[in-house]
Amino acid sequence: MATSLHLTAFMRPVSLHTGAWRYPGAYPDANFNFGHIRSFIEKLEAAKFDAFFMADHLAVLNMPVDALMRSHTVTSFEPFTLLSALASVTEKIGLAATASTTFDEPYHVARRFASLDHISNGRAAWNIVTTSNPDSARNFGLDEHVAHGDRYARAREFYDVVTGLWDSFADDAFIRNQESGIFFDPTKMHVLDHKGDELSVRGPLNIARPVQGWPVIVQAGQSEPGRQLAAETAELVFCSPRDMATATGLYADIKGRMPAFGRKPEHLKILPAAMIVIGDTVEEAKAKRAKLDSLVHYDSAIASLSIALGHDASGFDPDAPLPEIPETNASKTGQAQAVRLAREENLTVRQLAQRYGGYAGLAFVGTPQTIADEMETWLGNAASDGFTIVFPHLPAGLDDVTQRLVPELQRRGLFRRDYEGSTLREHLGLPRPENRFFV
Repeated sequence: MATSLHLTAFMRPVSLHTGAWRYPGAYPDANFNFGHIRSFIEKLEAAKFDAFFMADHLAVLNMPVDALMRSHTVTSFEPFTLLSALASVTEKIGLAATASTTFDEPYHVARRFASLDHISNGRAAWNIVTTSNPDSARNFGLDEHVAHGDRYARAREFYDVVTGLWDSFADDAFIRNQESGIFFDPTKMHVLDHKGDELSVRGPLNIARPVQGWPVIVQAGQSEPGRQLAAETAELVFCSPRDMATATGLYADIKGRMPAFGRKPEHLKILPAAMIVIGDTVEEAKAKRAKLDSLVHYDSAIASLSIALGHDASGFDPDAPLPEIPETNASKTGQAQAVRLAREENLTVRQLAQRYGGYAGLAFVGTPQTIADEMETWLGNAASDGFTIVFPHLPAGLDDVTQRLVPELQRRGLFRRDYEGSTLREHLGLPRPENRFFV
């Protein structure tokens, strides 16, 4: 069987599980210790992962201080600073970072990613987000968060501006002829002069075209506007379906929309998030998961549920069913998933909070063999093109994946034994975009 599974590592925070930093043997400062993070990415590159993915937050999480004081996500590195440093100690693994279209400017984003792509010799990826945390707005001069629909309208135009700025120069614009004294050919420079409904950007970008043409475009695509934006623009989709049936529908829906935009479905890779817990037996793996979940305090659990719902759940009766929840201006997908989980499994508020206080998403819990079986089934049923791996705790949880699961996937011919190219686009099998302004 041809190598076809793609693996990225979700690394900011280094684990999404609230109890990860308390697990026996875990590094409690893993989010904010460069030496640890460097060792993590070196192990991931040795295992031939496609990319190291850093989410970003523009505010401390909007939760009560009693819960916040238990969170290992309060302090984390700014993604571009960290990824630029990590680019110098790695050679092949992709470097993906989140940048907000709501609270940043296109020129800033275009410069940062173009710079990272050059520094890393073609390994950068931009995760487009509209930022769901309402507290972020207050850090950027706003009293209230921008409406959900308005955030997505700006994001679509923002994408056009950033990619247009990346195309400011032809690939061969920079002559650097010392004898003639001509550094670049001005006929191969394009002034964007964008004036749209949301944005006004003159250009050109003051950086040569990125090594990959454009850094790889990453998008979360589960809400309706998210799916549409992904079908139009994304090359890699990060998502969080809870089961294979949901994932199969999402996969077919997003890829099915692409031909209408002149895009080929194979030019988009969909990689659901999956937490991996490995044991010598399935029972041992389940015991590890139970131990991890037991480390989550109820204060953290109910705060995490409040974030997912976009509504304060602290006043709910813990032992009653989840009441009706008003519509949110935060993540509508997150709210819908939490409500559906509560209704489908008849969970009390306490039970639902315990899920969200730990990790409520897709999890593969078992031996390397049983987890490889599940991944192969997802791949064979067109539910995903691979996975974004969430580690339960670090370093041991990461070591289990790189030293036990990856060799099993390689043995089955499901995952590469070595990189075949040097850029992230080559790892993912994606074409290099043509410059829209120069042939």
